[in-house]
Amino acid sequence: MKRISQDLIIETSEQLIKSTGSAEISLAQIANELGITHAAIYKHFKNKQALWEAVAKNWFDHNIIGNVAITPKDGQSPRDQLHDWLWHFVNAKKNAYNNNPEMFTLNTQYIDNNPYALHKVLLDAYAIIDKIMAYHDPEFKRAEIILSAFSVFTLPNFKDTWNAPNYQERFEAMWALIKFGL
Repeated sequence: MKRISQDLIIETSEQLIKSTGSAEISLAQIANELGITHAAIYKHFKNKQALWEAVAKNWFDHNIIGNVAITPKDGQSPRDQLHDWLWHFVNAKKNAYNNNPEMFTLNTQYIDNNPYALHKVLLDAYAIIDKIMAYHDPEFKRAEIILSAFSVFTLPNFKDTWNAPNYQERFEAMWALIKFGL
């Protein structure tokens, strides 16, 4: 039997979601899969919300943030680097929705519908924006505002528009609106 850890519980939860095709997984199902009691999960997570937030953040980090690495082109300005990074970010979110709707649903339920959890999950994205633009802002205020401008491309309420033919045109229109205010 594997040593029970937060990472193992998160991994098992994700596997159950994939195998059942549903984000409606109970703690008892996870515990059963791990060969432990559901109460043992609480040794690693303070409550069910904390577990699902951790599962959703792990998925977000691997499937969205992890798919947005860009290499700046020689002589590329920070503004152009930011454009490319934002384009990759919104497409990673769209692809995550299209490729894994069950995990996307879980992410929506426990992260996107909770502003405080969403802020925590997006800290890595804010840090990347801050670094690209060399703002050196420890609170990431400008980075958060920039990413907020693109919320129509990242928030689940707008997911039905992400596969529309004018998706890139709308992105470029938003970029044109904000780029001179960076």
